[in-house]
Amino acid sequence: MPEIQRKLLWLISIRLLVASAIIVSYLLYDLGQWRNPQLHFFTGFVCCQTLVGIALLGILRNRTTFHAHLQLISDLVLVTLLLHSFQVAASFSTLYILVIAVAAIYLSRNEVLFIAGLAYLFYASVISGLAGFVISHRPIPELPNQPFEAFLLAYNYVMHLLAFYGVAILTSYLARDAARSAAKLRKTHLDLANLQSLHSDVIRSMSSGLMILDLDGHIVSINPSGQDILGDREQDLQGVRITDSGLFDEDQWRQQIEHTSSGQLRSEVRCRRSDGRSIDVGFTLTLLYDGEGRRQGYTLLFQDLTAWRALQEQVRIHDRMAALGQMAAGLAHEVGNPLAAISGSVEMMARSFGDETPQHRLLAITLKESRRLDRTVKAFLQFAKPHERRPERVDVVALLGGDLQLLSNSEDILPNHVIEKDLEPAIIYADRDQLGQIFWNLARNALRAMPEGGTFKLIGRQMDSGYEICFSDTGKGMTSEEKAALFHPFKSFFDRGLGLGMAIVYRVVEEHGGEIRVDSTPGEGSQIYVYLPNQPIHHRLQEAPIV
Repeated sequence: MPEIQRKLLWLISIRLLVASAIIVSYLLYDLGQWRNPQLHFFTGFVCCQTLVGIALLGILRNRTTFHAHLQLISDLVLVTLLLHSFQVAASFSTLYILVIAVAAIYLSRNEVLFIAGLAYLFYASVISGLAGFVISHRPIPELPNQPFEAFLLAYNYVMHLLAFYGVAILTSYLARDAARSAAKLRKTHLDLANLQSLHSDVIRSMSSGLMILDLDGHIVSINPSGQDILGDREQDLQGVRITDSGLFDEDQWRQQIEHTSSGQLRSEVRCRRSDGRSIDVGFTLTLLYDGEGRRQGYTLLFQDLTAWRALQEQVRIHDRMAALGQMAAGLAHEVGNPLAAISGSVEMMARSFGDETPQHRLLAITLKESRRLDRTVKAFLQFAKPHERRPERVDVVALLGGDLQLLSNSEDILPNHVIEKDLEPAIIYADRDQLGQIFWNLARNALRAMPEGGTFKLIGRQMDSGYEICFSDTGKGMTSEEKAALFHPFKSFFDRGLGLGMAIVYRVVEEHGGEIRVDSTPGEGSQIYVYLPNQPIHHRLQEAPIV
């Protein structure tokens, strides 16, 4: 129902209530009044007026202004009838003023002035006796000839004229100001609603997490991105202390508050999600103030930096491998040929001495170390100038299964080692020899990480666009520093290691267009995941180092 129709319905209801109150009051005052025919007429008029007003709500729904005119004029007639019926013009004349004030709600100022003039004519007809002549055909009384009575009559005419028009002008201005204020208020509410909606949309659309905290460190609200970063729902985080969200512990949170006392703090922290996964988080903690400058809490803006850190680490590895690769290429070339000549000469010299002579033993040691140096040089060459990659269709299960069988019979296996495999069948495009290189380097590292025994498991899973191989062990695991240096050349964590095996694995995986990631916890073992795409990559390994 439109607003104007609701107001008209209220007008009908209030009129009925006021008229009923007047009738009941008179009946309680004197039950004999009910036998008064004028009271009957008044009551019937009120009932008919109410029914007609309700009917016109539907009939004149598109002509509400005309309907308002009819309702207000009928109210003036009702007041006039009331004043004539009960002969109390002085007591009920204020009802005309009430009708004029109500008219200001529905009509324009000129229309209100018209209603005021009509009200004055009705009132003047009552006090002059004209209404009695019209309603009940009573004779019109003669004008008073006493000066005081004539003065009172003139005073009533003038004062009610001024009162009616004064109320009309005043209420029309007030109604107009009220309408303007109401329009401004509606516009303000609309603007506020739009601003709140925009604010909510901006917060929901942010890629960073946004958390609002009170002064005690309890979470007031968190946006969807923040929930995704922490792996929790808002209902699980709202009202919880920040130290229970996994983002900070008590000592860290205390330190952040101390550093934020001056305004704003930017820093990074490593936290644990609800699913147990550790992530790197960069955050900005800012004090939150109200409009009067009083502290209300904190705003915490944070981002998951794990992927960015991994990419940063890859760039560092690429740069280091590029520099070392160039050095390895030159060193292998300069050292390889003289080393071969030295080894040959030492071997020939050793033959000229007996096996038990000191000279033979010294030359044997020299020959052994030269051969070890030769293996190092060959590893340099393999790192700096790998052979041309020849991708072909490879049955992963057949290849890895064969390598795993050879590994089971090698000297790397200890009696307390357990080997398990869980390989899904798949065909991928890869270099068969380089794929074997990946297996032997990672498998031997896994076994070396379990010097006192343990379980090595090889898991292969078909992915949407490739194949993922997991090398899992239950060994000593790695610290975060060891994981960061795992693929750096010459960083070996085992005795007699050159530190080039993992660098070669990283390079081979990269050249296949794949990815490699590490998940390791000290004392709980390690899992190294190698992802290889199942689409062929048509390019050759360059002789220059990877960049």
